[in-house]
Amino acid sequence: MNHEKIVITGIGAVSPNGFGREQYFAALAAGRSGVGTITQFDPASLPARIAGEVKDFDPAKWIDAKELKHVSRVVPLSLAATDEALRDAKLDPPAESLEMRRSIGVMLGSGGGAIEFSERMYELWYRGAAKQASVYSVPSGTIGTIASEISMQYDLHGFSHLISTGCTSSTDALGYAYRNLKLGVIDYVIAGGADSTITEGVMTGFCMMRIVSNTRNDKPETASRPFSKSRDGFVLGEGAWMFVVERESTARARGAHIYAEIAGYGSTCDAYHRVRLDESGEEPARAMTLAMKDANINPRDVGYLNYHGTSTELNDRIETRAVKIAFGEHARNLPGSATKSMIGHPQGACGSAGVAATLMAFRDDLLPPTINLDDPDPECDLDYIPHHARRAHIDAAVCNTIAFGSKNSALVLKRV
Repeated sequence: MNHEKIVITGIGAVSPNGFGREQYFAALAAGRSGVGTITQFDPASLPARIAGEVKDFDPAKWIDAKELKHVSRVVPLSLAATDEALRDAKLDPPAESLEMRRSIGVMLGSGGGAIEFSERMYELWYRGAAKQASVYSVPSGTIGTIASEISMQYDLHGFSHLISTGCTSSTDALGYAYRNLKLGVIDYVIAGGADSTITEGVMTGFCMMRIVSNTRNDKPETASRPFSKSRDGFVLGEGAWMFVVERESTARARGAHIYAEIAGYGSTCDAYHRVRLDESGEEPARAMTLAMKDANINPRDVGYLNYHGTSTELNDRIETRAVKIAFGEHARNLPGSATKSMIGHPQGACGSAGVAATLMAFRDDLLPPTINLDDPDPECDLDYIPHHARRAHIDAAVCNTIAFGSKNSALVLKRV
């Protein structure tokens, strides 16, 4: 096992509230929501008609126009974020040798993958318009296609994997990237998450489950309300957040800026229910504890917590309970916030969205807020940084995620 620090040197962000990492950071600092009325299909027949969509996005800038019919929307979103992350890290694979390109792996997380593409293809088939469908309907409709497209775009010959564990997917992808770099099996990893599942089929399914907000269609920016007593469900989101992850020695040799160290990773499962957590909160707490143990820190060392914070009644309460278990007395003094209050819930990409928000906290000494927290749930009684960003210098942070299937994953980031 390599004892070098594993660091993040590049960030790319394509978000509902900002295109590019600087716009994303600025929106987080301002507490600006990216939630609005759905435009990707006509939502009039649904009780929930809002989502966190990436706006004014031209996919033809990132993939040849002739190829657009053969890929899901999530692919150009991912390519845009990857391009920014590589440039930020001063890593330009096409200009390097084959040996260099073999040393770069891709490790992504996505909950829905190319489900948007599959829905489009099925619509054509059922409409009797199969001739209009892509000849790549099957391979381009799979989960792993996102990682493959990135590898092909940059001619990368390292591993090309995609982890799909629901809403913990991109947290797990970063955790696996961290471990592979520790093991020395790869030198660089493009890691992160992407999801684009704002489709009529997915929204209909979530409406049937009654877990998406449907009471604020006229005020969409106020609908995602983590830890608020008046919350009525999550808001679906989309986007891509990508990172370049590598050992500290290669970053220093290249003169790359280091945002933070990935210092620990932990993952557990409640083994409890398809969509619900065990209300004890013990397993999400254990995931955070395992991550802190891996990072060789104690709870009092943590200065910020990026919450999963879905804006659903049970999850917010259980996560709060888990934080109290994991951090003990320090939980009362630990500031934390829910990125989803500003972007909605981008499913498997949410962990990487939270990591990017946390990297802003390290870089700018500014903790992002939880917006719309007007009336806190009495059972959600910790410091969620309501309404406005807060100045603070932190040396360690925990990023927490929770998924369908009662999965739990957490990362520890440290200042370098």
